[in-house]
Parts: sequence; structure tokens; C-alpha cells
Amino acid sequence: METNDRLVQFAGGTLGRDRHICAFFNSIGEQHRVLRSFIKEGFDRGEKALHFVDPKLREEHLKRLAEAGIDVERAMGSGQLEVRLWQDAQLRGDRFDQDAWLASIEEVLQSGRAAGYPLTRFLAHMEWALQDKPGLDYLSFVEFETRVNYVSPKYDDPLICAYDLSKFSSSMIIDIMRTHPVVIIGGVLQENPFFVPPDQFLLEIRERRPERKSATMGD
Repeated sequence: METNDRLVQFAGGTLGRDRHICAFFNSIGEQHRVLRSFIKEGFDRGEKALHFVDPKLREEHLKRLAEAGIDVERAMGSGQLEVRLWQDAQLRGDRFDQDAWLASIEEVLQSGRAAGYPLTRFLAHMEWALQDKPGLDYLSFVEFETRVNYVSPKYDDPLICAYDLSKFSSSMIIDIMRTHPVVIIGGVLQENPFFVPPDQFLLEIRERRPERKSATMGD
């Protein structure tokens, strides 16, 4: 059972033990509106915020955090807020290496705990998945998302993967949804009835790979 200081409530719901969340939005404005309380509460409770954003949207992201009442300069100076660019993690070395990225998730969650933060609130804008980069294809990305479910249960930290519905194909959205035990859709947080456990999904991916190996994100 979650203790009170680990309860996370936002978007009309309360997070339980599962904390790997896919969040679907129709615009960046909707995303910030729905997640504002999630982000602001973390700062108010002295928790760490780690955000991965599109390099082109970094300044807008910081501006919206300031509009939410967050002292961005102070938070970044203290290390409580880190806003990283895609190439600093997922596309390090201009290549997608899902093993390295999964290891980096564990590293940042462990480092937050070691620094004395009760939780790290992790938010990633996922449009990096649409880039044409070595190692990054449809099934490799879906495989990565389902493998996050081996990492997330080790920690109390919420991991939000934010998706712009206008950027991804319907088939991609369906697969993405199936890799997350919790979903935000229509601005509401809820348990995901379509979630497929990672062992099962990885078997499915292996069965699909020969016929889908040339697929692209936009298919």
C-alpha cells in the first residue's frame, strides 16, 4: 500500500503500484494543462523533475513551467529540475540504443534517490520516436516501451510517456497503449485494460518482426 508521501494524484485519478504511463494529447497546450498539477505538486513536495523534450520546444517548455508558478531558474540551479534534450539520452551518438536507454532510466531514478529526493517525476515527449535514426524502427521502439515495464516496477517514481496523437499513426498508438499499464486519455488517468505484460508482448514482437522489419513509424 502506498504511503501518503508517495501518493500521486492528478488527471482525475490516483496512481497505484503501476507507474509507467502513456499520456495521449491532441496538442502541447492540452498536455501542459493536464499535467500541470502533476508537475507543480512534485516541486511543492521537494521531488525531482526530469523532463526530456524536443530541442525546438525547450524554451516554450520552460516558459510554461514558469507560468505554472515554478521558479525555473532556481529549480535548475539546485538540480531539482533537469530539462534534457532528446540527443542527450534516447538518441545519444545519433543512434537509438534501447539497452543503453533502459540503463539510463535506472541510472537517473537511482541518482534521484541517492540525492535525497523522495521521488523523481519523469516526463518524456515521445516524438523522438518518429525520427529517421539508426536502430530506431517501429518494432524496436515498441519493444523498448514494453521493456520499460521490467524497470518501472522496481521504483515508486512515475514515468510519463507523452504522445501527440496528431503525429503518430493509429496502429502505432494501439501498440503504444498496449505497452503501458496506466493511460491518460481524454485528460483522465486510468488503469489500462488493454495492457499486455512484457513477457507476452515480447513474444508477439518476435513473431511479428520478420514481416514488419521494414515498417516505419508512419505506417
